[in-house]
Amino acid sequence: MTTRYETDIVAWANEQARFIRNGQFDMLDLEHLAEEIEDVGKSEKRELASRMAVLLMHLLKWKFQPEFRGKSWDRTIKEQRIRIGLAIKETPSLKASLVDEDWIKGAWADAVSQAIKETGLDSFPENCPWSMAEALSEGWLPEV
Repeated sequence: MTTRYETDIVAWANEQARFIRNGQFDMLDLEHLAEEIEDVGKSEKRELASRMAVLLMHLLKWKFQPEFRGKSWDRTIKEQRIRIGLAIKETPSLKASLVDEDWIKGAWADAVSQAIKETGLDSFPENCPWSMAEALSEGWLPEV
């Protein structure tokens, strides 16, 4: 008896792995396996977008609230740059996201939304004024 994908995904995943290891390829749930493999890639892109949104949000705060600049913001900016760099190094295909206009717009929208919540300001640019290369460049910070 096989485990249904819809009723217990963890048991299903373990079962599918066992089928692969045992060479029981005729037992595989190929449609759901394909979906799960695609979801891994989507998850990596979401993680990258989340980190980019945090980075961009802190760059916005840095630019628009210079009176609140401090070590915490500086550390967060550095940390996100490092984590984004590592993600791209470990998964080079993610680099394509950094030039994908729709992906950038999504990360920017998340950054602006977070910045509005954290600062109370609502006069941020509609589009990201910086290139992704600038945002990721070690030591680069936006001018006031």
